[in-house]
Amino acid sequence: MIGKSPDRTQQDLFQPLLSEFINLQHELVLLSEKINWKEFEDEFSPLYSTTGTPSIPIRTMCGLLILKQLHNLGDETIMQAWVRDPYMQYFCGEAHFQHKGPCDPSDLVHFRKRIREKGIEKILQQSILIHGRDAQQDEISVDTSAQEKNITFPTDVKLQVKIIKKCNAIAKQQGVIQRRSYKRKVKELLLQSRFATHPKRRKQALKAQRKIKTIASTLIRELERNLNGESLERHQYDLDLFKRVLLQKRHDTNKIYSLHETEVACIAKGKAHKAYEFGSKVSIAITKTSGIIVGALSFKGNPHDSQTISPTLDQHEKLTGIRAKVAIVDRGYPARIINGTQVIKPTNGKGKTVYEKQKARNRFRRRAAIEPTISHMKHQYRMLKNYLRGSFGDRINVMMAAAAFNFKKWMNKVRKEFLRLFYFLIFTAPGNQNVVLGSSC
Repeated sequence: MIGKSPDRTQQDLFQPLLSEFINLQHELVLLSEKINWKEFEDEFSPLYSTTGTPSIPIRTMCGLLILKQLHNLGDETIMQAWVRDPYMQYFCGEAHFQHKGPCDPSDLVHFRKRIREKGIEKILQQSILIHGRDAQQDEISVDTSAQEKNITFPTDVKLQVKIIKKCNAIAKQQGVIQRRSYKRKVKELLLQSRFATHPKRRKQALKAQRKIKTIASTLIRELERNLNGESLERHQYDLDLFKRVLLQKRHDTNKIYSLHETEVACIAKGKAHKAYEFGSKVSIAITKTSGIIVGALSFKGNPHDSQTISPTLDQHEKLTGIRAKVAIVDRGYPARIINGTQVIKPTNGKGKTVYEKQKARNRFRRRAAIEPTISHMKHQYRMLKNYLRGSFGDRINVMMAAAAFNFKKWMNKVRKEFLRLFYFLIFTAPGNQNVVLGSSC
């Protein structure tokens, strides 16, 4: 059964209302009044049962998801911050100050799985709609980037050692008596495998690496021999995954880079400080002049940029209700027309007039604004390293990062307008001009 948010007008004899002691002009307070919470409740209500114990209110859960991304916090740390901050509690619909968290951190995981990608896309759409006409532009900029997964830099030896540890754990769980666990031997071989590029240690290091791979294969075969039918069926997926990791070569396609995140792809970005990033490719679309994110998609693997442009344009049309006339991209995209949208990229300018060259130059200079936008999404809104599991986690994390960017952009706009009005009232009030002039002399 769906829980309801408390009545903010109901007085309490022992507790004051939050609205009585907080600043009602705070950005979070103004944002909470701008967001259409009823639309979330109408959208997500069919996902709940009509009987049973009342759930956490939908507004509270949606507010926690937004605040988590907005302040770059985790599922556990957002609960701690929520208890400390009355503005966060007001944003989530509370009437009185609460001294304990609204729910368990795991409830956020269940709520994300309940609303799925369609619900997260609804939150992104709401972050676009609050900007009004600024988001209704028919020219957008599109670019791709890499969203890294929460894994360490993969090496063959590291994966093989993890396979050995997992095989030992399976054997212990199923009661399989092993001839040898190789725990001490693996530690010794790991020390010998260090500094494999050094001329004096190369031979010994390569020999140790081959021995670690042999041990991993031995433990896998031992498990396949000793596990019975039901246990073998339960762990068959893991064993097949282990064998696939041991058999893969350096230049194979669709390699496994992580045992717990098998869908991670290796993306070469051409950066001097970081040649490769391990995660998923994301496509971001922003409006040309206002810089509002109107499209955010994650793709499985490492597709070419030409395969990401069409889904991004479709999502932009779905979220804003308008079809972009022009999509400005970099040289990695093909210049073509996709369902009425003209995709343009920089050219050498041959055969164009001076006016056409200048117009194109201004467009592509403006396209560069998408680069700092992606950087802000990574470093401030949890897209730098994705902690959510699987490709489903990749897709919802990038959309929540885009929604948090849009919400923060609206909050900054409101703050600037408030300060502009404040200084205008001060310096234009009767009698204040002489005071200001006298103090400056």
